[in-house]
Amino acid sequence: MDELDGRLLALLRDEPRVGVLEASRRLGVARGTVQARLDRLVARGVVTGWGPELDPAALGYPVTAFLSLEIQQAPSGASTAGGHDAVAAHLATIPEVLEAHTTTGGGDLVARVVARSNTDLQRVIDAVLASDAVVRCSTTIALATQVAYRTLPLALAAAGRAEGSSAGR
Repeated sequence: MDELDGRLLALLRDEPRVGVLEASRRLGVARGTVQARLDRLVARGVVTGWGPELDPAALGYPVTAFLSLEIQQAPSGASTAGGHDAVAAHLATIPEVLEAHTTTGGGDLVARVVARSNTDLQRVIDAVLASDAVVRCSTTIALATQVAYRTLPLALAAAGRAEGSSAGR
């Protein structure tokens, strides 16, 4: 990552539909340079997608919660219902589960979920608990988003461009 990569990523974040030719004009570099940079960023896994960012609230799911799950551990080599993989496969079948991460601490997995209402959140939690491998679930409801998911400040820092922790979005 260098300064040009950071500028390119910032431009794509601000205007995701900008074409390579227009990006090259705005960045003051050749079209081939922009294309090569994009290809390299994709190949390295820095850029992982080009799809639209969706707002769950606008889709009718304004409630966000974080579920800390304690799971039944599968014995080594056993093919039981427990373990991270079995629970992850179960969670992947529930559309309201936006992401799940194996964690340290009190729980084994943390899942970010959305629901249509607090009452609907109970339905989502019940769907999560339908797996025999989930032993316990603790729920934290998000009241407001103070810092939305973001990666550009990290990319700018990696490019040597960040001006402190508040740079970028």
